[in-house]
Parts: sequence; C-alpha cells; structure tokens
Amino acid sequence: MNAPSPLIEVHGLQAWYGRRRILHGVDFSVVPGEIRVIMGGSGSGKSTLLRHLIGLQRPRDGSVRIFGVELGRASERELLAVRRKIGVSFQGGALLTSLSVGENVALPLREHTRLDESTIRIMSRLKLEVVNLGGFQDLMPSQLSGGMVKRAALARAIVMDPRLLFFDEPSAGLDPVVAAELDELILRLRDALRMTIVVVTHELESAFKIADTITVLDQGEILMTGTVGEVRASPNARIQDLLNRRPRAVQVDADTYLRRLTGEEA
Repeated sequence: MNAPSPLIEVHGLQAWYGRRRILHGVDFSVVPGEIRVIMGGSGSGKSTLLRHLIGLQRPRDGSVRIFGVELGRASERELLAVRRKIGVSFQGGALLTSLSVGENVALPLREHTRLDESTIRIMSRLKLEVVNLGGFQDLMPSQLSGGMVKRAALARAIVMDPRLLFFDEPSAGLDPVVAAELDELILRLRDALRMTIVVVTHELESAFKIADTITVLDQGEILMTGTVGEVRASPNARIQDLLNRRPRAVQVDADTYLRRLTGEEA
C-alpha cells in the first residue's frame, strides 16, 4: 500500500524579524492520524513556526503546504478554506472574556456556518462534554481555573470537527495532575475523532507521553525528527542538553557584541 500523503509539508522555511533570522531552512512533514510534537526550549522558534503553519504569517523564503495548498501563494479565499479544516488552541486559551464559555465554543459555528441556533447550542455543548466541561457553558472565562480554560479553548478548537488540530503549549502553567489529564484528552481526541494533531511544547514529560513523532527545534534549526525512543537516545549534544536541562555556556565575541549595541550588526 502507498504511504498516505502528508497533511503538512514544510520545505526550506526561513523566517525573519527585521534583520534577525529566526528559522533557518526548516523541513518536515506530518501524515494523517499522527500526533507530532514540535519540541524546543524558549527562543527556539516554535511560536514563529506555528504562526506559519496556521497561516498567520506567510513564508518569506521556502514553502508551507497544508492540505495541498501552498499558504504563501494562496488567495484569501483559499486560506479561509484551509482554516475551516483546522482548529487552534492557543497557549493562554484566548477566550473572549465578554462571552460565556458556551458562547466562546459556539463562536466558530456562528461565524462560519448557517446552522440554526438550536443546532449550534447542541453541538457546542457536545464538545464541552468531550473535554469534560459539561454543564459549565453558562460560566464566564474569569470563573474558570487554568486547566478549565485550556479545555474550553480546546472545545472551541474542535467544535467544527477539524481534520487538523494545533495545540500551543497545552501543559504550560498547569499542575502535574491537570497536565496529565490534558495529555490523556489529547490522546483520546486523536483516537475518537481521528484527528491529526500538532503540539508545540517545551514540556518533556508531556511530549514523551503523547507523541508519535517528535521534531526537535533549536535556535531556528531542526536538530532531528524521530520517535520518542530515538530522541531519547540521540547522541546530539544539544538535544541531550535539552533533555537533561543542562545550560549551555554562553560565549560572547567582543566585536559582535559592540556591533549589536551600536546597531551595526546585519
């Protein structure tokens, strides 16, 4: 049998903020049904990569292809069609504080479908049940705990049954028990709803628990992509520094430092 075509294909992706290059020729692909973890420390380029994957930032160099659509060349209509097939759960939840939990979850259905209100209400409550928030639809986001905010954001991300789900730092700021529950929820979503899931995280325990495949990103470069066992056994010193929380020695060249201070560094 032929291997399934990738849902995500990234080739030679480079990203710049001003004169500073953040991503250095990133290449990887994600196949249907996979849980791919993009792992790296703070400042590794994870958030910039995620912005390119969900179409918030267009490639300056290289390409990002989702469902066969090259995002850098896509029209606004094509981008909208792609976004309707994906769900995104942001790190802080990004719930609208003026809307109830149920209204937050229902928002994508109201914006992108012509369903009647009773159907929207039923569908949003079903997704709240999926994330173990049944009965909480009338609460305001300010009345939720951190873990509940994450789950409510996840319910909103999956309310339109996306084929592809992006989850940014699911365990950040959560206690170990709540983080473990969220990891289990991600695994159940993949199995029950047959989603392809991309998780961006720096939490090692979570990454090792949920990942089918891990892509390790460091200073804008992919160090390796492999299974959990392959990443653990990697001889790469930078990967082992990340896994074992070893700080890297910081070396500062005097001339480079002076140019940076004076704004002369290209």
